[in-house]
Amino acid sequence: CLSDRNSLRQSRNPQKYFAMDVEDEENMSSSSTDVKENCNLDGAPPKDGSAPGPGEGALLSNGGSGGTSRKRALDEGSNGHAKFRLKKRRRAPGPALPKNALMQLNEIKPGLQYTLLSQTGPVHAPLFLMSVEVNGQVFEGSGPTKKKAKLHAAEKALRSFVQFPNASEAHLAMGRSLSTNADFTSDQADFPDALFNGFETPDRSEVPFYLGSNGDDSFSSSGDLSLAASPVPAGLAQPPLPGPPPFPPPSGKNPVMILNELRPGLKYDFLSESGESHAKNFVMSVVVDGQFFEGSGRNKKLAKARAAQSALATIFNLHLDQTPSRQPIPSEGLQLHLPQVLADAVARLVLDKFGDLTDSFASPHARRKVLAGIVMTTGTDVKDAKVISISTGTKCINGEYMSDRGLALNDCHAEIIARRSLLRFLYTQLELYLNSKDDQKRSIFEKSERGGFKLKENVQFHLYISTSPCGDARIFSPHEPILEEPADRHPNRKARGQLRTKIESGEGTIPVRSNASVQTWDGVLQGERLLTMSCSDKMARWNVVGIQGSLLSIFVEPIYFSSIILGSLYHGDHLSRAMYQRISNIEDLPPLYTLNKPLLSGNNAEARQPGKAPNFSVNWTVGDSAIEVINATTGKDELGRASRLCKHALYCRWMRVHGKVPSNLLRSKITKPNVYHESKLVAKEYQAAKACLFRAFIKAGLGAWVEKPTEQDQFSLTP
Repeated sequence: CLSDRNSLRQSRNPQKYFAMDVEDEENMSSSSTDVKENCNLDGAPPKDGSAPGPGEGALLSNGGSGGTSRKRALDEGSNGHAKFRLKKRRRAPGPALPKNALMQLNEIKPGLQYTLLSQTGPVHAPLFLMSVEVNGQVFEGSGPTKKKAKLHAAEKALRSFVQFPNASEAHLAMGRSLSTNADFTSDQADFPDALFNGFETPDRSEVPFYLGSNGDDSFSSSGDLSLAASPVPAGLAQPPLPGPPPFPPPSGKNPVMILNELRPGLKYDFLSESGESHAKNFVMSVVVDGQFFEGSGRNKKLAKARAAQSALATIFNLHLDQTPSRQPIPSEGLQLHLPQVLADAVARLVLDKFGDLTDSFASPHARRKVLAGIVMTTGTDVKDAKVISISTGTKCINGEYMSDRGLALNDCHAEIIARRSLLRFLYTQLELYLNSKDDQKRSIFEKSERGGFKLKENVQFHLYISTSPCGDARIFSPHEPILEEPADRHPNRKARGQLRTKIESGEGTIPVRSNASVQTWDGVLQGERLLTMSCSDKMARWNVVGIQGSLLSIFVEPIYFSSIILGSLYHGDHLSRAMYQRISNIEDLPPLYTLNKPLLSGNNAEARQPGKAPNFSVNWTVGDSAIEVINATTGKDELGRASRLCKHALYCRWMRVHGKVPSNLLRSKITKPNVYHESKLVAKEYQAAKACLFRAFIKAGLGAWVEKPTEQDQFSLTP
């Protein structure tokens, strides 16, 4: 009887078997007697030839006399043969899947912290006690695992919210309909039924699809499930990609499914496709309640989900992903845009512009490992955003090619070059203001009541980098999240926050030596490795002294990035530490200087770029007719000519502007500028802010800033 039934199941649906979860087996175990009694019932197919529906037939033992022996055979694998494995049943279409108490509580109160109070019992049968504090009240739960203890604590907390002893009574009291004007963030008990489907834990086989993390960006299931198991729309159906499972959002469903429950029958439109073959970018759109929403991603499915996510956030105030490390970290300054909408728009603009500049990525100079760009917005509509600069590169100059006349680029990492390109734009805008009254209206600058110039209101700059900046922001394991505990148990350990230097002519960084000596010109020429501070450290510096640099600060007030957006390897905790948290102890900054805390966000549009990095770097600033290609080893172009971004070129631009600015508009008085280094020292407030930064790093025990040999800046423009 047993073998007949197994062969019948194999012939009915070949290769559709799965190993059961231990908990499922415990709940569904039956003795061999039960199997024999039901053998005839299950052995014959229904008269209509269809597969048994839920509840029909009985479960199958794996040979042996009881549930234990069946479990043993399946667990060990070598003895549990495939033909004995239970068939996964096709789920009939029905109501939304239930969510467990943890999911529901996280929707109502995102970001709650669970604490382990105790662990008792023998090693083979531990008992964990977990607690969670909600609205000032502590709820405890116990269980054989931390997860189950957390679940029981969450159930108690939820019951205190709704004042009903069980989920079914809460359902009856709250009704079954979903209000279109539901407040998804309310602390009250009037949240809709769609967000409250019982405290019961969903079956492992029913785990729906969710958004990937750490650059994976696919919708993947948390188990090896067939697509028939999840109610995923046909347009989203795709086998799960390999890789470690990411964190699920609290809702347990992807954005398209949730939006479809709230507004059935929506139509998604494909708008565009762009990008390199390894970094494609698709744009999808959807209209909800008369509002237009766009989303972009590495595939159409992700773009569709991003559009749905944008609609859910705007119309329903529903934010799906509450995993802290993947959340945007808001800016403390003026915030004009929705974080994810802004991140997607900035990333798309930069990638599209790079495609335009490289013949749709066909140019040999489109080859790159890291792409960076700066986008300017002048209001609340991201459609008015403008790409200011584009750059690529991952290498630094070889020490023997240093220039004592400011003619070589020392650091050709993409984000550093993007910022140097921005300086050219700022000089152009200052000259525009100084041209005529009409041009003043077109310039991004205006006169400041404190002297000098400042950016006009609502002008913001956003930095996009295709991956996390080298140095402290990239020192973490992207695929090793700790599910039960915070993502990083040791955020302040010695390896965290350290100042790091780039390797000459290579990639990667090393911590600064505790006994780091001053770099000397003759020492480097004799073979001592030239040290350049990491991009993470330079960006932290920009968040204190500004992105305008010392020379421009003689004319303009400090300028800071409003947001920093990464295309991959985004981790909020590590990026925020690298950008500003590690120097939060900074003191005595001069007026107008501050510790800037920009919006930090991840777009995750980029795939990892394996292989050797090209030895060149490209740069472009708005107004340029074409890209400039620089050999990163020499810091000059292939013909040995100086870059338009080198110190000498930018000092020429500064001298030109200085000749036009009336002396009463200078923020720092300088009579007869000559030597580059001396001109920089005139910006006394800037130099004071820089000194505060260096002291903050030392005070935090993170090392001393390593500066280049001073001879590099001892040049003048006069022959």
